[in-house]
Amino acid sequence: MTRDSSHLVALRDGLAREKARLLAARSPHEVALRQAWVAQREREIAEEERFLGLAPLAPCSLSDDELAAELE
Repeated sequence: MTRDSSHLVALRDGLAREKARLLAARSPHEVALRQAWVAQREREIAEEERFLGLAPLAPCSLSDDELAAELE
């Protein structure tokens, strides 16, 4: 049975928007607030991935050149 991942997609889209807002934040208070919101979104995504039975995505440690060589 496949599970509906639309909620996960929405969470990831929201995280991208929150990260953009964090980059645009000006005051220290706003930066701290947006950092908390980004962290909350990341926790929500991790919970949703666990619910869906997905392994968390590990960051890629390959350089751009190594990745291109792997893809060839």
